[in-house]
Amino acid sequence: MSYPPHSAHPPVPGAVTPMVYPHPIQPPPGWSVLAVTVNRGPYIVPVSATGKLKIDGQTVPIPGEGTWHMVLAPGPHDVRYTDFMGVPLVTTALAAHPGAAHHLSFRFGAWRNRVHDGHGTDVTKFGLWSNYTILLLVFAVVGVVCCGLLAPLATS
Repeated sequence: MSYPPHSAHPPVPGAVTPMVYPHPIQPPPGWSVLAVTVNRGPYIVPVSATGKLKIDGQTVPIPGEGTWHMVLAPGPHDVRYTDFMGVPLVTTALAAHPGAAHHLSFRFGAWRNRVHDGHGTDVTKFGLWSNYTILLLVFAVVGVVCCGLLAPLATS
């Protein structure tokens, strides 16, 4: 079911609607709207294809990269983007106000994963290092172990 912007209110079953919309929506009276922007990241497989958006522990089905809008109950919320196993990649807190529209931009980068609000302020509570950074650190440790510790053993 599709709702035209600003003319109809989407259903409000819980703290967050399980439906997301690719266009701006008008919040029902006493509710707010959360607009989430997700980039693909520099990865071979986009983060938006493998990750999950969770608000207060409830998975919100985002179909892919881009900006998505959903109805959100007013009050404090724990917002996180997790990988396919449930490990948090980025977490933040959001205080939703009735009748307001809130924007969060999840940015998955080459070095760190961050989340910014609608004004560009970094509001990340926890941002995991990117997969590429973790891979470089693992290669560095393996290189030191292999070359630094095993080389003296091989020469004796």
